[in-house]
Amino acid sequence: MRIPTITGIIDRRILVNFTVDPDIAKAIVPFPFKPKIVDGRAIAGICLIRLKHVRLKGLPAFMGVGSENGAHRIAVEWEEGNQLKEGVYIPRRDTSSLFNVATGGRIFPGRHFRAKFDVKEGGGNYHIAFKSTDGTTINIDATIKETFGDQSIFKDLNAASDFFKAGSTGYSPNGSRYEGLSLKTHKWEVRPLAVSNVASSYFENKQLFPAGSVMFDNALLMENIPHEWSSVSDKICC
Repeated sequence: MRIPTITGIIDRRILVNFTVDPDIAKAIVPFPFKPKIVDGRAIAGICLIRLKHVRLKGLPAFMGVGSENGAHRIAVEWEEGNQLKEGVYIPRRDTSSLFNVATGGRIFPGRHFRAKFDVKEGGGNYHIAFKSTDGTTINIDATIKETFGDQSIFKDLNAASDFFKAGSTGYSPNGSRYEGLSLKTHKWEVRPLAVSNVASSYFENKQLFPAGSVMFDNALLMENIPHEWSSVSDKICC
């Protein structure tokens, strides 16, 4: 699926990150992808992103639209043209936008589920929750902090930042295809978050993730990031 380049502002992006048993991740991630492993663990998470002024590149900002969105992701690698590429496999996307629901998988890459979001922000505190039409839920409470947690699989904030910056290409399933989309940010800056509560019915689904196979690792915040989305070639399901 090919789309024109889209531009806008990432008003707020929270990456809620988990480590996953690599054998469990391998069972979820389809060919040609394979989980990217860090210190013996796969890395998965939820991207909670609020977009504003989203529009075709070249149009003025006032013509843009905004939305709250959530994407469940697994960091992956794949072979392409004798090179090892990296990005994320996105098994599901959720959105507040009826437009995204109507066009996802038709005009815009990846099927989107309609979700009702509950967002409260202020004073460095963030509460984000949603419930999708199929019953999928997430709930997170977090606060900006000054230092990166020493319990993370990543040795420091820079290591975590570099890892997630490299995963700028995402593939979403749609029928017999995995539709690709690449994110280009015009700046990249993350801040650590202290998380007091996190829940995801997707990662808590014991049929997908048996008890003990997935653990919360860290959360990162990005704000006010000019960006562009562009298509990359789809991959065919074997």
